[in-house]
Amino acid sequence: MSAPKTPEYPFEKRFPSQLVRDDAFYMSVAYNQAVDGWREDEVPVGAVIVSAGEVVGAAHNRVEGSQDPTAHAEMLALTQAASKLGGWRLEGATVYVTKEPCPMCSGAMVMSRVKRVCYAVPDPKMGCLGGAANLNELPRSNHHFEVTAGGVLEDECRELIQAFFKRKRMEPGGF
Repeated sequence: MSAPKTPEYPFEKRFPSQLVRDDAFYMSVAYNQAVDGWREDEVPVGAVIVSAGEVVGAAHNRVEGSQDPTAHAEMLALTQAASKLGGWRLEGATVYVTKEPCPMCSGAMVMSRVKRVCYAVPDPKMGCLGGAANLNELPRSNHHFEVTAGGVLEDECRELIQAFFKRKRMEPGGF
């Protein structure tokens, strides 16, 4: 008589501490993207997209440099990921972003059918995954994803964004 077969459980259920380590690792990659944005005088937001354990997209804001209002870190990373994976459906992918996504970026994540979004800093004014609104909870939407809000490198990401805006306000003609 053979032993009963152990049921398969999702990775997150079996090894939650590993998930936390992975989240911190990938958020640190997004943080480094945000630092690159700061160096280019962009609002320091970084995004990383991971599929099957591989980074398939990584970007920071480029709105000022490109003079393109859609050049948010998340949008650029989604485009990279779609190109690398050969299709616009990013099922199974996780997005790591240093600040809660805006309406445009949140909508793009719904449309691209990502599996999960993990963001560091909530945005009560423009965030659309629970801050000002929640596009992921539209009742008639054909796709919803898991959201991990705040907590993962939240303090470090908040400090970076706050320091950037403090510096900008001190500059002549700043914000």
